[in-house]
Amino acid sequence: MSGQAKATTSFREIAEELTFVGRRFYERGWVLGTSGNFSAVVSRQPLRLAITPSTAHKGKLAAAQILEIDARGRVVGGHGRPSAETQLHLEIVKRRGAGAVLHTHSVWSTILSGMHAGDRGLAIEGYEMLKGLDGLSTHAHREWVPIVENDQDMVRLSRSVRSALATHASAHAFIIARHGLYTWGATLADAERHIEILEFLFETIGRTGGSTSWRS
Repeated sequence: MSGQAKATTSFREIAEELTFVGRRFYERGWVLGTSGNFSAVVSRQPLRLAITPSTAHKGKLAAAQILEIDARGRVVGGHGRPSAETQLHLEIVKRRGAGAVLHTHSVWSTILSGMHAGDRGLAIEGYEMLKGLDGLSTHAHREWVPIVENDQDMVRLSRSVRSALATHASAHAFIIARHGLYTWGATLADAERHIEILEFLFETIGRTGGSTSWRS
């Protein structure tokens, strides 16, 4: 019984944190309308994720809305339908060992992904904020953010994401073209930090005319 209570408490705490993330991101304009989706690992064995439901307003999320899914994306806790992009979350967790996955739909990531879709990625270098990405300690770094073509077929899109993750093993994120940013972290706090850093960089690049490098 004590183990069950601990697991329940853990899920509830994660669910609450996901709602806080939703409110913060909504206030920043990164998940307007019903856009965006978030997940966090509840357990590894068996794999269980807490994930936002489909079509939920992220600025008004309640912990009771958060669903628990298994490794195949099936709902095993809560009531409702998980995000339409559940398979992408599972792909990232399995391929990157992530503890949390966050997806935003900001204006700047949408604009830049359209501008650089033909290059299949966006290179960012020389910016101090890059040091906030996991494992980096210098601005003298070239971060490649792959851009994956959008697709309403989630099985096909999942395969494209899998390929991008395999090809760009050191990437901290990817963008779905004209859609939005996906990033992850060992913890929910790490993933949230990555969103903040990358959204800052996208906006800086956009506001300065699209220059992706800074050299002093």
